[in-house]
Amino acid sequence: MGKLDGRVSIVTGGAGSGIGRAIALLFASEGSRVVVVDVNDVGGRETVDMIRGGNGGDAIFVHADVSKASDCENAVREAVKRYGQLDILVNNAGIDLPRLSPRLTSLRMSLIGLLT
Repeated sequence: MGKLDGRVSIVTGGAGSGIGRAIALLFASEGSRVVVVDVNDVGGRETVDMIRGGNGGDAIFVHADVSKASDCENAVREAVKRYGQLDILVNNAGIDLPRLSPRLTSLRMSLIGLLT
């Protein structure tokens, strides 16, 4: 029994490689169903294949640019549509916060609205 059994996690940014991939694989090995979110389609799908093949985990890939509110909203929608819940969000994506700060409040409110 893993520490994350029954949980659903979104892992953004670099989920197709590096730290993001390592987080996604670790969460899956602990029993979480994982939504891999990245702009890198090939890497994201490879991570999903690794989760499904390596330990029989459950994962999906959602293409998203986390600097776009609509992409983030879609990723949350896809997670809830597939798994019926969302428990964990790992925002591993690097974005330019000063440039995006006026949009962050809107994004935050959109995510809260989708999760409540």
